[in-house]
Amino acid sequence: MTLSPRLPFFVYGTLRPGEPNHDAFLRGRTLAEEPARWEGALLYDGPGYPYVVEESGREGTVYGDLVTARPEEYPALLAALDRLEEYAPGDPRNLYERLARKVVRAADGTAVQAWVYVAAPSVAARLRTRGKLIESGDWAIRRG
Repeated sequence: MTLSPRLPFFVYGTLRPGEPNHDAFLRGRTLAEEPARWEGALLYDGPGYPYVVEESGREGTVYGDLVTARPEEYPALLAALDRLEEYAPGDPRNLYERLARKVVRAADGTAVQAWVYVAAPSVAARLRTRGKLIESGDWAIRRG
């Protein structure tokens, strides 16, 4: 088994500050949390949490936060987030896939490679045809 690189995480839903899973999973385990965006993706409403669908060549930006874990917390945090997102490498039943993607820091516009949990292919196909798009690309203002 190959070890995953220790990338920061791009969170866009219930793990963002002020959302229900932030304190349960991230409080005290991070070095930095900073606003960021992922271009070339769309955000869809889910049953109490969102999904991101990668859309290369299509206009779309998803807003979230770039989270850098404390080094001593990284292995446990990665495992906890994989469990939360019900992600297991290679499992065809996954709702999400964990992929390394470039996101952009809002503060200075630098691109950073980060882990992003994106809708698994079967989920993404369903969302593209019947999903409710969050046009703002921002889960925090989905009802605004």
